[in-house]
Amino acid sequence: MIASAQGKFLRISPSKVRLVLDLIRGKDALVAQSILLHLNKRPKEYLIKILKSAIANAKVKGFAADKLYVSKVLCNPGPMWKRFKAAAFGRAASIVKRTVHIKLELDLKA
Repeated sequence: MIASAQGKFLRISPSKVRLVLDLIRGKDALVAQSILLHLNKRPKEYLIKILKSAIANAKVKGFAADKLYVSKVLCNPGPMWKRFKAAAFGRAASIVKRTVHIKLELDLKA
């Protein structure tokens, strides 16, 4: 692991994020960035920020961005916000608003 970055308590469902993570896992850092820029999914906003942060962290350590690839991407569920809405016959239906923790690691190409 050359550089890493993470986003915590992001307000999106983990299952939606995992669909996009599979597209960039194992790709070059700049290729992954261009894939995310042209994607039409909501998690791309969070992932572009995290990827740019990891690339900047690698540049501070003295590594060039064109020699890096996405070696590891994790998406773990965070705490859930539990809410209730009114339902029929005086009952309450639960609403679960999910959050996610994303960790991205970059490494040098072999």
